[in-house]
Amino acid sequence: MKTLVTGGAGFIGSHLVDILLERGDEVVVLDNFRRPSVGHLRPRVDAGDVALIEGDIRDYDKVLDATEGVEVVYHLAAQSNVLGSLDDIDYSFTANVVGTFNVLKAAADKGVRRVVFTSSREVYGDPDDLPVAESHRMQAKNPYGASKVAGEAYCLAFQRMGHEVAILRLANIYGPHDCDRVIPIFLDRARRGEDLELYGGRQLIDFFSVHRTAEAIAAAAGCPLNGPINLGSGHGTTLPELAERVLEVTGSSSHIRFLPARELEVTGYVADVSRMRGVLGVEPPDDPLSDLESMV
Repeated sequence: MKTLVTGGAGFIGSHLVDILLERGDEVVVLDNFRRPSVGHLRPRVDAGDVALIEGDIRDYDKVLDATEGVEVVYHLAAQSNVLGSLDDIDYSFTANVVGTFNVLKAAADKGVRRVVFTSSREVYGDPDDLPVAESHRMQAKNPYGASKVAGEAYCLAFQRMGHEVAILRLANIYGPHDCDRVIPIFLDRARRGEDLELYGGRQLIDFFSVHRTAEAIAAAAGCPLNGPINLGSGHGTTLPELAERVLEVTGSSSHIRFLPARELEVTGYVADVSRMRGVLGVEPPDDPLSDLESMV
């Protein structure tokens, strides 16, 4: 089938494109290259396997054109991290809320069968208990989480209007081609022999590999629609545990240095992955950091 991946030149999007091509889909990618990582996608584009459109989801006409003849839209384009939302709160809102509305409206106008929306564990804020089920109340702690709550609200509104929308809440995704997040930052610092800086250090994080994430997102094109679905490993890893693991796989002699916690970051999250298993058929690994060595 013909599919559109918004943000398909990005970290998770490019891995999703690989899976869609492997199963025989015709793939269109819409990306504004704000966080350029098209290098991984370039061979696919040069070979004619992917139609690449440079454009912004905040431009409705561009989204509408990209959606022509598409059966499924995978909506990954976003301002995609907490610190980025603090640095540019206006872009976080317009990209994640206005952009999501544009994608949903274009999909409805063009008769798209289903939209798959990638939300975030940030919608839960600091959860009341762990693991966190999808029924947990949404209490976003920062502008990024708030923008995803708003995006989900629009998804549900379009569902009520008769359109198919699947909502996936992603944990901390890691893997090859990632940048500017804790694991690639730690790996880079370890390779250079610099201290690994832990802000607070008490965080409990659910890490999930990008390969399994992409498989789950692809599976959401045909799954039953019965509410949001967490994507995660179902296991918690502390920041010190992560730092020690990075030092182990890199053989680095770097030291671990603790700094004051950043107030708007969520301190603990582990996903309840029952729905991911049952609805999407994706099994989490026994070791959430089993793919760490592939990044070294």
